[in-house]
Amino acid sequence: MTIDAIAFAGSKLDRADHIRTSPDALRDLMDWRARVLELDGLEPVVTPEGTLSWRTIGSVPEGSELIFLGLDGTRGCFAAVPSENPAGAMVPTPHARELMDLLHSDELATWGVARAMVSWHARHRFCARCGHTTVLAKGGWQRNCTFETCGGEHFPRVDPVAIMLVEHEGAMLLGRQPRFPAGRYSALAGFVEPGETIEEAVAREVFEEAGVRVRDVNYVMSQPWPFPSSLMIGCHAHADDPAIVVDRTELDDARWFTRAEVAEAMDAVGRDEPVGAFHAPPPTAVAHHLLKWWLAKG
Repeated sequence: MTIDAIAFAGSKLDRADHIRTSPDALRDLMDWRARVLELDGLEPVVTPEGTLSWRTIGSVPEGSELIFLGLDGTRGCFAAVPSENPAGAMVPTPHARELMDLLHSDELATWGVARAMVSWHARHRFCARCGHTTVLAKGGWQRNCTFETCGGEHFPRVDPVAIMLVEHEGAMLLGRQPRFPAGRYSALAGFVEPGETIEEAVAREVFEEAGVRVRDVNYVMSQPWPFPSSLMIGCHAHADDPAIVVDRTELDDARWFTRAEVAEAMDAVGRDEPVGAFHAPPPTAVAHHLLKWWLAKG
């Protein structure tokens, strides 16, 4: 089946890795045609037409660190690292969620890259090995320690998160976190820990959060999630025993929903009135696409 566009994926910018390693090529791109993404902290400035706002490179304060986002044709696109660490890196604000619904998918993806990179740079001004200052390198896709005897090289991190649909006899296991809106249920999720596979992370997280043992874990789809730098790895698994033991430190609730209940909740997404047994996650969340995939596969 065809999977709909995933939020924060599909940027039309050419990442042009070969340019990142060439200071001369980067310098040549910083001409009058170059564009710098306009940000308010970590959120994009949006034009009255509902598109990303860009400014000229000449409007950026001298000495600013510029991250090379990629090429728009032959024109360089950049984002400036703020002088201070912007607040709110971990979760999307209500305004950010509004923008996620407003921006076209490729522009949302461009902002997602910029957000993750700007946030990482602002939080990594000092070397984790020796504590000395670091400077931007390779067009912003690396930071280097300035202390000669250290020479530490640091790279933007991506944190893998397993997010999974668990099925038992045609029913789906979903849970709700305390921060969710009233009535919202979604796929269980958790960070992949050092020393485990994605399959092991799925099994561990489901058992820890809901007390359910799973088997036959399969990958379905993924989503970059720049809050601040996650990669959501969508999976599907089966359970033989439906008994649930909820970890209340992780979830408010977890329960099984029938295919009909899931279909009704998904059909109601975008409506204002409450419909069905629960509220499904919005289209900007990979959990929404996982549920849509599950319904479509029958």
